Amino acid sequence: MYHLGIEGCVFMRTKNPEYFEKILNCIDKYKEEAGACPTVREIAEKTGITKTTVSRYIMDMRERNIIDYSGHRNITTKRDRGETVKVPLLGAVSCGVPKYAEENIEEYIKLPVSLFGKGEYFLLRANGDSMIDAGIDDGDLVLLRAQNTAETGQIVSALIDDEATLKRFYPEPQKGRIKLHPENSALEDIYTDKCAIQGVAVKVIKDLV
Repeated sequence: MYHLGIEGCVFMRTKNPEYFEKILNCIDKYKEEAGACPTVREIAEKTGITKTTVSRYIMDMRERNIIDYSGHRNITTKRDRGETVKVPLLGAVSCGVPKYAEENIEEYIKLPVSLFGKGEYFLLRANGDSMIDAGIDDGDLVLLRAQNTAETGQIVSALIDDEATLKRFYPEPQKGRIKLHPENSALEDIYTDKCAIQGVAVKVIKDLV
């Protein structure tokens, strides 16, 4: 891999561009699937390139500002500026329990972190007109942050007797109940003594007409 140059200086021969692409793709794919950066050894195992060669290429890519590298499990490509988060779509909000069981996931959708931020999210497809005054129409995709608590007035996916509903959350501890408020003046509030919060709505994704 080396040869002597002028006055005995050592120069590295031209690198294989295929190796660059393999290593970059491996880093991005590993981070997407595992949620962490790979080690040099793991990159070598997955690409079939020797560990020594991977180390050499990583050092070179860092010098060229192609990657950020500061040690064990701290390798990220500059392509991470277009990073995405993979979010499960759990179907219509009134058609089943929004849980993370694999059988309840219709598909995974990649959303740009630059627009939606990082975190644990899931998507539900709105079904019906109970939240139209909040700008949530039938068929819209609602992005929810997965959590089991909520602040008063937040829109939540609430689970009541294994049935999911999307409503505004108003706890009434003095009355020993919870009010779930539809954003539709034609509909009445739902009252329950208990419900399980699955997530809090943060954004709506919809088609424009």
